[in-house]
Amino acid sequence: MKILNVFLFLALTSAVSWADHHKRAPSLDAAGFDAMMKEISNWGRWGEADQLGTLNLITAAKKAEAAALVSSGVSVSLALPMNKVADHVNEKPFKHTPFIFPTGADPDAEPVLGIDVSALPQAAGDVFEIDYHGFAHSHLDAINHFAYQGKMYNGFAFEQDENGFANLGIENIATQGIVTRGVLVDFPALFGVDYLQPGRVITKEDFLAWEKATGVTIGSGDALIVRTGRWEAVADLPPWNFVESAAGLHASTAAFLKERDVAVIGCDGVTDVMPSGVGQRFNPTHELLIIGLGMPIFDNLDLAALAAQANKEQRYVFMLVAAPLSVAGASGSPLNPLAIF
Repeated sequence: MKILNVFLFLALTSAVSWADHHKRAPSLDAAGFDAMMKEISNWGRWGEADQLGTLNLITAAKKAEAAALVSSGVSVSLALPMNKVADHVNEKPFKHTPFIFPTGADPDAEPVLGIDVSALPQAAGDVFEIDYHGFAHSHLDAINHFAYQGKMYNGFAFEQDENGFANLGIENIATQGIVTRGVLVDFPALFGVDYLQPGRVITKEDFLAWEKATGVTIGSGDALIVRTGRWEAVADLPPWNFVESAAGLHASTAAFLKERDVAVIGCDGVTDVMPSGVGQRFNPTHELLIIGLGMPIFDNLDLAALAAQANKEQRYVFMLVAAPLSVAGASGSPLNPLAIF
């Protein structure tokens, strides 16, 4: 495997400006989007009742392959701390209400679980409230998170009841979790920068350049973890509207992910480049991956520690383990993915 120093050479010989790269991004109009949704479709591939989509690509052999990658035993979290503070990044703060259970100090306290309070130990608890979809909290999008023309992945109707969705809920993923080979694609390292500029378009050609530089081939059943350096940009740049300008994947990369049979993708942003460059569509990459491929997506990861460990060990592949909450009918879950080297 080639070492990280190759990135400096590649940055000096093939780096392009944001403006030039944006110009050469593939054109995809409304008709092209419709055509691509059909072209990449995995509907029916694993049966009409399938609930897992591309996670079917994570076979028992793939899990064993991932486990064999563990050598140093170092584990790294890919999740952000739960953010309780409202700011330009976090419009929906995590709410945490801690409490102490009643004790015998109050003689008039009611019994708890049928136990007299005087017999209770000193103990504490917490109430959590989180609206996790968006741009601030690390989470996994289930494949019922998006629909197109009234249909979700595999043709299921985009219909909810008081319990959420009858099909494609996050509980289907939680049953086995996600255990597979993770592949870190560190684009700032590739281009010799601290972070990609907001709005920077990532294309298939960028992935191919990364493969050439590292000697790693993205393959079937992989969890593709894409670093743009978002949080370094947040720390360095004046506040900006992430919805209006974010580094990420152009929608056309959906065909590349289908070609390589990637099982799941994640990013320190929300995977989509913004603006999308696909008409008025806000996040067409999400739509194509979730609806067309049936691919879950990790959003808002923290990849700094992962990049540091990959650099230290001079390798970009590792065992990835992710276990979402099992909530029947839910469209996703906050979670703490782990990379194990």
